[in-house]
Amino acid sequence: MTFKALFAGTAIALTSTIALAETHAETGNPMVGGAAMFPEKNIVENAVNSADHTTLVAAVQAADLVETLSGEGPFTVFAPTNDAFAALPEGAVEDLLKPENKDRLTEILTCHVVAANAMSDAISGMIKDDGGMHEVETVGGCTFTVSEGEDGTIMITDGQDRTANVTVADVKQSNGVIHVIDGVLLPAVE
Repeated sequence: MTFKALFAGTAIALTSTIALAETHAETGNPMVGGAAMFPEKNIVENAVNSADHTTLVAAVQAADLVETLSGEGPFTVFAPTNDAFAALPEGAVEDLLKPENKDRLTEILTCHVVAANAMSDAISGMIKDDGGMHEVETVGGCTFTVSEGEDGTIMITDGQDRTANVTVADVKQSNGVIHVIDGVLLPAVE
């Protein structure tokens, strides 16, 4: 490849990136997984474009939750990244994606969904109003505790006393909001 061809390709890529960033800046939404998130699209329409959420999207499809999460809402989705799923014990994700484990997968996924449009400032307010911790009821019947770290990061403690941090907050959707998290939330062991 010649220097001229390399330079031309780089210039095109840079121009495309700048155009995407300018277009994305108009949405007021953070980028997620290298993709623009558009507030006029629903949770599923945006999630499928995130390179960081391919495992979550596959799980939502396996659990037959695409139609639900494309619905009117409002929903707040705490969206674990691929790395969060990879941190589960070896083979856990593969097992959950098996058809015979659909009920368990559905339970886990719906424990990441709250039937409200809860932006981070509202969550922070609830935490402060409750003296530093606030219990959250999920669509899946889980009760989790949200709190804030010293740096203001919202943290969610699941039913197994594991904590996930919100790494990207307030990704507006047409049917709610996504908060990207660095852990998979699990229900309490019965």
